[in-house]
Amino acid sequence: MKSKHVIALIPAAGSGSRMGNDIKKQYLRIGQKPILFYTLRQFDRCGAIEEIILAVPEEELAFVASEIVDRYHIHKVKKIVAGGRERQDSVRAAFNAIDNTPDLVMIHDGIRPFVTAEILINAVQKTAELGATVAGIPVAATIKRVVDGEITGTLKRDELWEIQTPQTFRFDWLKRAFEKAEAENFYATDDAGLLEHAGFTVYAIPGSRLNVKITHPDDLKLAEFLANEFGTIL
Repeated sequence: MKSKHVIALIPAAGSGSRMGNDIKKQYLRIGQKPILFYTLRQFDRCGAIEEIILAVPEEELAFVASEIVDRYHIHKVKKIVAGGRERQDSVRAAFNAIDNTPDLVMIHDGIRPFVTAEILINAVQKTAELGATVAGIPVAATIKRVVDGEITGTLKRDELWEIQTPQTFRFDWLKRAFEKAEAENFYATDDAGLLEHAGFTVYAIPGSRLNVKITHPDDLKLAEFLANEFGTIL
């Protein structure tokens, strides 16, 4: 298969309010370095990714450039743009900053530092074949629908996946999905939702149970444990 031109968009403009900390979650540390560094390093080291565009809070553009990208020599970050109010706005801002039209666009949460090269490479290969993919894992727990504390149903577990990032799409498909969403003022809960709304088929591919999103204090404790126990990213 011919190699594809792949650009990664990494939104890291969240406020981190659920973390209950004055420091935004992307800058909290695992070991001696911020979470965002570890995420960027995974992409910087992956040969399948040619370029990274990073979206961060507008007031932190200079800080991220000097204290993360330059300090830790993340060479593939070509642009750092101001994110928006919602995650979708931040991804769109990064998408708008693309100069050279790539074949594929990969979107990954800035606070998922445990993504592996295997996941990234598989996402590129599968998306080159299928057009739109999301990493995820089959749900292991029983999931029930609850309304006002009352259980109203049990969902079929064999049809449920917990969706992660990376989410990877053909450039032209994502462009059309953004245009439709903006025309209709539509916001999705994840990037794949934009493609689904635009009528494209999206495929689930294997992620990892270690590919955690660090959102709550317990997630940070788990990340520190994984890093110390397995040496995953330290």
